[in-house]
Amino acid sequence: MLPPETVLAFDTSAAHCAAALLLPDGSCLIREEAMAKGQAERLMPLLAELLADAGLDWCDLTLIGVGTGPGNFTGVRISVAAARGLALSLGIPAIGITRLEALAHGLPRPVTVVEDARRDEVYLQRFDTHECQPAIISPIEGLSVAGLITGSGATLLDQTACPAAMPLVQAIALLAAQRKGCSQPRAAPFYLRGADAAPPSDPPPVILDA
Repeated sequence: MLPPETVLAFDTSAAHCAAALLLPDGSCLIREEAMAKGQAERLMPLLAELLADAGLDWCDLTLIGVGTGPGNFTGVRISVAAARGLALSLGIPAIGITRLEALAHGLPRPVTVVEDARRDEVYLQRFDTHECQPAIISPIEGLSVAGLITGSGATLLDQTACPAAMPLVQAIALLAAQRKGCSQPRAAPFYLRGADAAPPSDPPPVILDA
């Protein structure tokens, strides 16, 4: 049996700064603050406060769990960069968990996660009993999802969403703990759409030969 972990998990993929501390006894401390911007400045102090609440220090952690999106482009990068930095400095693993799989965690299967992706689109992923379908981004028009669904995009389809089984960041912590010791890719942003930023329209400078 694997030893219990002390997992620090966090997510800034939406308009919040959320963190969870999963302790070896199975209890979970959670702090979440709503914010549309400022996550980069708030995340590390929030994590330090959460550790202080539990009477722990950074060196007590055995694992980092991080929300990798899809979601706000900048927000996802903030959390992933923080997770990689902490993992490197503390010498512990950082495991990335997508928002879609975290929302499905703890719910009966099969379940389809439907999240609002804006621009009349939704992020969509179906989770069966023993496997999951690839995540996609889909137009809302003409879309119908059968069976149990959850997520913020359900109302856009005029369907009733099943409530999440637990806070998103708690699910990230639990999934990360389950996956420690398994072969995992390096934590990285999970994007289903490119960045909104457009390349500059000005022509590049002409380099003259000397």
